[in-house]
Amino acid sequence: MKIGLYFGSFNPIHIGHLVIANHIAEHSDLNQVWFVVTPHNPFKNKRSLLDNYQRLEMVYRATKDYNKLKPSDIEFSLPQPNYTINTLTYLQEKYPDYEFALIMGEDNLKSFHKWKNYELILENHDLYVYPRISKGDIETQFHNHNKVHFIDAPNMELSSTFIRKSIKAGKNVRPMLPEFVWEYLDEMNFYK
Repeated sequence: MKIGLYFGSFNPIHIGHLVIANHIAEHSDLNQVWFVVTPHNPFKNKRSLLDNYQRLEMVYRATKDYNKLKPSDIEFSLPQPNYTINTLTYLQEKYPDYEFALIMGEDNLKSFHKWKNYELILENHDLYVYPRISKGDIETQFHNHNKVHFIDAPNMELSSTFIRKSIKAGKNVRPMLPEFVWEYLDEMNFYK
C-alpha cells in the first residue's frame, strides 16, 4: 500500500486541501492520502492556532466521507519540535509493509534542499508536487529527479489565514469549507 502524507496545520482544513488531496489520491499511484495534522509548536506563540485535537476533529469531519482520505495524529506523540525525516522513520517502523510518499506544493519544493536530511528523504520516498501560484522559480535541481512527480492538480489559491481573518471580520466563508467543518466552526465559535 502506498500512502501520500499531506502535512499541515489545517487551521482550518478547507475545500482547497480536499480538492488537492482527492485529486492526487484519484490520479496517481497512491492508495490513500493521510492528512498529517502538525502539532502546536510549544516554542511558538500562535494564539490563532486551535488546539491539536480540535484541528484533528475538523480533518476527521472533512474526510469521513472519502475512503481514500484519512486524518492522522501521528506527530502528536513525537518529540517537538519535529522534523519530517523523524516522522517518516517512525511511520516506516510502525508500518513496514507501507510505502510512504510526501505531498507538497511547488512553493515547498523551492526550499526542500534546506530540510533536515532531504537527501535521505529523496532516497527513500517519492514526492508528489502540486502546482501553486508562486513568485519566483522552482528549485530546478528537483525537476528531473526520478523521485519527484509533478501532479497536474487544480490550482487552489485558498488560505486558512484568509478564512480565519474573514470569520473574524464577520464574513461568510461557508462555500470555502467542507459542510461538516463549517458546522463545527460555527457551533464552537472558532476564530471569531
